[in-house]
Amino acid sequence: MDFGFSDEQEMLRDSAREFLAGECPMTYVRQMMDDERGYSDEQWKKMAALGWTGLIVPEAHGGAGLGMVDMIVVLEEMGRVVMPGPFFASTILGGVALDLGGSAEQKQRYLPSLASGDIVATLAQVEESGRWDAEGIGFAAQRDGSGFRLKGTKLFVHDAHNADLLIVPARTSGAGERGVTLFLVDTSDGVSTRVLKTMDQTRKLCEVTIDTAVDGAAILGEVDRGWELLDRLVDVAKVALCAEMCGGAQRVLDMSVEYAKVREQFGKPIGSFQAIQHKCADMMVQVESAKSATYYAAWAVANQVPEAHLAACMAKAYCSDAYREVAGDGIQIHGGIGFTWEHDMHLYFKRAKGSEVTFGDATWNRELVAQVVLDRPESLSAPG
Repeated sequence: MDFGFSDEQEMLRDSAREFLAGECPMTYVRQMMDDERGYSDEQWKKMAALGWTGLIVPEAHGGAGLGMVDMIVVLEEMGRVVMPGPFFASTILGGVALDLGGSAEQKQRYLPSLASGDIVATLAQVEESGRWDAEGIGFAAQRDGSGFRLKGTKLFVHDAHNADLLIVPARTSGAGERGVTLFLVDTSDGVSTRVLKTMDQTRKLCEVTIDTAVDGAAILGEVDRGWELLDRLVDVAKVALCAEMCGGAQRVLDMSVEYAKVREQFGKPIGSFQAIQHKCADMMVQVESAKSATYYAAWAVANQVPEAHLAACMAKAYCSDAYREVAGDGIQIHGGIGFTWEHDMHLYFKRAKGSEVTFGDATWNRELVAQVVLDRPESLSAPG
């Protein structure tokens, strides 16, 4: 069995790294941190022209029709440069949601525009409770004639201020997983957004207030059966986020090793000291382990194998801790300069902290792993 990437995937990685080196230097990242939108139209159009915004959209709907493993190659490179902008929100959260649960009419209406980068979509899941489970969905969706009236607030929504379309989980009946419905909401009607001041300003998060009426055509999937679809979407999103985290952690490791070779104390490079060597070795183990967990989860999710949910939660649990710890160690290795605003290390640490809590931190995802194992002990068996 070949566990490596194909030649085509390595070419995709090389082209992504070359493009981002030119189009997303740290000067651009810092500029976008202070920009209300958080990205430039020029860069977005260039990525769309490369086919990235439609990379995993089926060819029938204007995309490249590639798979999740191909996507994580690009996402790793984006993580290396802490790329700002709505790519994760629109291509992963929006595009995958429509591909997984959209009707033929919904796919035909939205996916070509998402693939071309003409519209931006995102997922509005989290509410005031901050919970990632079905019990956290209390957003009201009341029957209104043949449609629904949506009214409530969502928090920490990725790039909602840039979005043309929201995927909104709402409570249509009952409690728990049964009774959640997903709606497609046009942001031009009854939607207001406010950009939140968060630790990681390279990724814009918003508070979204919704008060609008939608018809039956806005329902994504089935009424009261939206949690299963949302669960599948979140598994994909976790894997995508893990790929970003792996790329960021790898870059922190590279920067730390490079610095350890040139920074001298007592007349020697600090990389010659055993304490620094061991710290770098520990960082490398964490980075490589995170990649292994992510690559397997990407394969599992792409092939919809029975252990896909388990693999996604395991990867998110490990990568959440690994990226934060590697970024913290990177700052320690850089010493005093690593704590300064002018140095880039804090950008990686802040992205690590932001990614850590998105779709549940390590503790939350370990709990999900435990639930799967207790319900299905056979899931621990080696595949195949």
